[in-house]
Amino acid sequence: MLIKELQHLQHQHGYLPREALHELAERLKVPFFEVHGVASFYPHFRLEPQTGTEIKICTDLSCHLAGAPALQAALRQECTRAGLNGRVTIGETSCLGRCDAPVAYTLNEQIYSGGRPEQVDTLVQSLQAGQLPALQPLPTTPEGLQIDPYRDTPPFTALRQLVERRHFTDVLATLKASGLRGMGGAGFPTGAKWEIVRNASGAPKYVVCNADESEPGTFKDRVLLQTVPELILEGMVLGALTVGARQAYLYIRHEYGRERDILAQALQRMQRDGLVGERILGSELGVAIEIFESPGGYICGEETALLEALEGKRAEPRNKPPFPGTHGLYNRPTLINNVETFAFIPAILLRGADWFKRYGQHDAAGLKFLALSGHVQKPGVYEVPLGLPAARLIYDYGGGLPPGHTLKAFSPGGASSGFLPASMVDTPLDFQSLAKVGSMLGSGAVVAVADHVCMLDLALNVVKFFRNESCGKCVPCRVGSQKLVHMLERISREGGSTADLDAIDELAEAMQLTSICGLGQAAPLPITSVVRHFRDEIESHVYQRRCPAGVCFR
Repeated sequence: MLIKELQHLQHQHGYLPREALHELAERLKVPFFEVHGVASFYPHFRLEPQTGTEIKICTDLSCHLAGAPALQAALRQECTRAGLNGRVTIGETSCLGRCDAPVAYTLNEQIYSGGRPEQVDTLVQSLQAGQLPALQPLPTTPEGLQIDPYRDTPPFTALRQLVERRHFTDVLATLKASGLRGMGGAGFPTGAKWEIVRNASGAPKYVVCNADESEPGTFKDRVLLQTVPELILEGMVLGALTVGARQAYLYIRHEYGRERDILAQALQRMQRDGLVGERILGSELGVAIEIFESPGGYICGEETALLEALEGKRAEPRNKPPFPGTHGLYNRPTLINNVETFAFIPAILLRGADWFKRYGQHDAAGLKFLALSGHVQKPGVYEVPLGLPAARLIYDYGGGLPPGHTLKAFSPGGASSGFLPASMVDTPLDFQSLAKVGSMLGSGAVVAVADHVCMLDLALNVVKFFRNESCGKCVPCRVGSQKLVHMLERISREGGSTADLDAIDELAEAMQLTSICGLGQAAPLPITSVVRHFRDEIESHVYQRRCPAGVCFR
């Protein structure tokens, strides 16, 4: 695969020298422009060598709420005072998946969490001494999860039963009856998706696990990768056997290096025990699993863009239909689910559809992992009934807001779900309930926003993320997201007029109707939801040139 060749070259040289790219093109017998086009597309490929120390601070949703701008300013000031200008480069990076311990930053691509302005002098002293901070320990992961069926049952029983009984149609029936839906954002019924791939003509077939969660506020899959890697891998094997695939890929984001190592170790144990690979448990059945590290980019989380990356191309979404179930990887039938969906499979097959369904609330079915961050006292990942009201997650699980603050808004499903006001905090967190109020469950990330926050500034922050992460393939997303950023920046500096609000609505409608993929369709939601639910605050900016939170017009 071209991307793996590029990753090997970068590991060897520290960047991608032009002459090495020419040699690679000749060896692979592909035009140089194709190799360069892929290398220049992904953010984690370097075309120039790194000079000095490089620090990149996450400035997206949860880190923005935790004071990323203040940390960035303090770090620049301290580096200048210490005479490190020229030796230390300070920049920004998109969400690093450490939203439960903001502010996150990278230091020569090593990820650290919990950055604060008051820690800057210690960090700079280490840099002056030529030392890097020690790696932080992995966060504590939850125990006693309902998702784990093997606390009182031998491990991999679901896989052993499937290999013995070959009850593939029963698997599909159980998944359909359980009500399990895709947990990556779209919420497509899992049993129906598996059935489409099983019934699709053409071979070979493939299974892909999407572990590329990159949306601000989202880190639930990271915790599952740390906690239950064997369940994820077993779910992939169960899926492959059911749909008739012999090759599976786990596509994991670049920033999850330690999680990748945990998965690799779990995979090795399963291979040793005959649970994956050729002749599973001594049978004629076989499934190979390969871990594929993403070269970066939020767009890779879109399923067809992910397939393009696996094929060694630029991660640009495909037009749909056809869908991956019939025309996926290498144009073959492909089953794609995310980490959480695969992790639930063993428990549902062992305990039955009714066991899973009974956990839901407000007519929703099953359990859900939700990542809670922002202005809460106990951020983290929680296993909860699907349909749990947002208020219970924020206050009962998350401990509520810090003393002296009240809830102003919340994002119910990650950056792409927009913002709802505190008056709607009793809304159940499930697919139907959120759709009724014009939002979505999305990536399973709930972000609490306290009363001192400027909602225009927050919407601008999220729209910038989508602008930065647009692949640029389609004009509505590429141009529309840039125009949204320009309009919001101008309003935050100069105020505006009724024409600006009308333009936002018209541009949002055009992007949602004509963008190829969900990124362009969701990019306007942060500002359109804020205009809808916090109109008085927006009108204060537009007509009076006044920011109630005292953030804008500085």
